[in-house]
Amino acid sequence: MTDRAGQALCNILLMGMFDDLLLVDAEQLRGRISMASAIAALQAAIREGFDPDDDPARSIVDVRSGQLLLMPADLGRFTGQKLGMVAPDNPARGLERIQAVYVLLDAASLSPVALLDGTELTSIRTPAVSAAAVDAVAARDAERLVVFGSGPQAVRHVEAMRAVRPLREAILVGRDPERTARAVDAASRFGVAVRAGDATDVEGADLIVCATTAREPLLDERLVAPTATVVAIGSHEPGARELPGVLLGRSQVVVETLRVGTTEAGDVVMAIAEGHLERDDLVTLRQVMRGEVPIAGDRPRVVKTCGMGWQDLAVASLLGGTA
Repeated sequence: MTDRAGQALCNILLMGMFDDLLLVDAEQLRGRISMASAIAALQAAIREGFDPDDDPARSIVDVRSGQLLLMPADLGRFTGQKLGMVAPDNPARGLERIQAVYVLLDAASLSPVALLDGTELTSIRTPAVSAAAVDAVAARDAERLVVFGSGPQAVRHVEAMRAVRPLREAILVGRDPERTARAVDAASRFGVAVRAGDATDVEGADLIVCATTAREPLLDERLVAPTATVVAIGSHEPGARELPGVLLGRSQVVVETLRVGTTEAGDVVMAIAEGHLERDDLVTLRQVMRGEVPIAGDRPRVVKTCGMGWQDLAVASLLGGTA
């Protein structure tokens, strides 16, 4: 077969595969999936019996400019695969640090149903997971939020926390004043008073979210109130942390699963290594969302997430009615 004939055959095969494939870009995804519906989909998956321990493990492949993340999942009517790309130098290029594409498949035939902008899916899924956890463990009247970070995740976490708690104020803490000012402006559209602040604003905060690339603790744990809920989402590396181990040692610590929490969650891994925390102290997202463990009222609650494939699929499956 000549090269030209081979290319023609390839084109024919691809045309057949992609004829009925729904292509969903970032703008379309934002229009079709609200933050509230994403939170509800995650909560429903857990409460209806899905066990995150059944989720296939994420594969991480190091490449010259960063990492490739392969995140398969199988849940309900659909199967899915996310290819995530982590490029630490991208912000200097004006690009997202984390980018992704997502393939949604029919579970029975494994035929492709939709190809999604995985970067936008991640920007919805990650804060939705945080909000689903916060809804299970945080004080019902939580109204003061502090967010460390000034990127898309920091902004979307204001939206997500606003969806589950009656926020009155959100304070963004960032290293770059100009970028933080832009994030404050973007987050102001969610109906909350938003301003820039610093790490001392943690004192008196009801909710604290860490959404950064930090590898060392961001805050003074002595400022964290016993009634506060702290969420850390910045890393999936065992050698990176956003929270001091002492804070985890005096908190009720919630992880996605024991496997993920003790192998990928650097905040947890290092707190255990330092003797502040025991593996048996950990509770899982499934346990708190299903009401299987009591929620501590006399100490902080720390939620540490790394991201799992089932979470992307639960949110992407909301397109099922239109795919």
